Amino acid sequence: MKTNILIIEDNDDIRESTAEILDLANYNVITAENGKKGVDLAQKHLPDLILCDIMMPELDGYGVLYLLNKNPKTATIPFIFLTAKVERLDMRKGMEMGADDYLTKPFDDMELLNAIESRLHKKQRQEAFYSKSLENLNQLASRGNGIEELKKVVAERKIRFIKKKQIIYYEGDAATGIYLIISGKVKTVKLSADGRELLTGMYGADEYLGIQALLSNESYNETAEAVEDTSICLISKDTVEQILSKYADVSREFIKILSNNLVEKEEQLLQLAYHSVRKRMAQTLLKLSTQSNTANTLRISREDLAAMAGIATETVSRTLSDFKEEGIIEKKGSQIDILDPVRLQKMKN
Repeated sequence: MKTNILIIEDNDDIRESTAEILDLANYNVITAENGKKGVDLAQKHLPDLILCDIMMPELDGYGVLYLLNKNPKTATIPFIFLTAKVERLDMRKGMEMGADDYLTKPFDDMELLNAIESRLHKKQRQEAFYSKSLENLNQLASRGNGIEELKKVVAERKIRFIKKKQIIYYEGDAATGIYLIISGKVKTVKLSADGRELLTGMYGADEYLGIQALLSNESYNETAEAVEDTSICLISKDTVEQILSKYADVSREFIKILSNNLVEKEEQLLQLAYHSVRKRMAQTLLKLSTQSNTANTLRISREDLAAMAGIATETVSRTLSDFKEEGIIEKKGSQIDILDPVRLQKMKN
């Protein structure tokens, strides 16, 4: 079966030439000359991918993306913006709204085809990751009667692809729900009054963000930022509250997660208050190693290490250099290999 691609572009030449390229590449192409018609066609045909111009009559690209994101059937369709060079500064708005990528006009054939193939492959990988997460949710709910409700959440899910260093939510934003990380890695940080950053958590696949804010009915109390390219699922506040109110077993699981997070933060505060720089760095490296997919190999910037350990970046560099000279770690760029975890564990205060 052919892959269906919807092109929403008001410029006739660009729309027709892009359609011709995709047709030659054996894609089934649907075209729309304005945003309003594009939304109608997307909802009618449910294409596998959408290419959309930003500046268009009747309804611009941002409006198209907003309306498609409101519909569960179209919210998960990979979405690529077509943008003129002068509009590139506005792309952060589009990416934070949920766009997956953008192409700067004029683009050549290979740029177009590579962008499309990349997004379609990421969609397939995301679905594989999500299947694993769904199994975990099913196991969680199988202890009670929440399985059908959780399946409904999955059916109505909205997946966002977040690029490295992109913000998921800011401290003080209204809590719209909780986020399930499908793949990638996310850090949470708090800023002091003088602008210094404290890294409060590092989260990976199958972990949740925003539980505390949702359960306490408050705004997010941290800023969440992607450390690497990441895919996440937003489970809306209303949906989560409905499930928690109906199924005690699911509620207990979320409370357990929240309790574990609080314990970790208490331990972090104790380290900041009483541990030496060397001890703090050792504990930080050990904590990160338990979260890493590759045992004892970490990829993290000096800045993030400094924020997590609560020390200056220059001190991070000196301490890591000391650990390297002592044969405890090996360091190449942002990669840290832990050679002697036992010595880190037994580091004196």
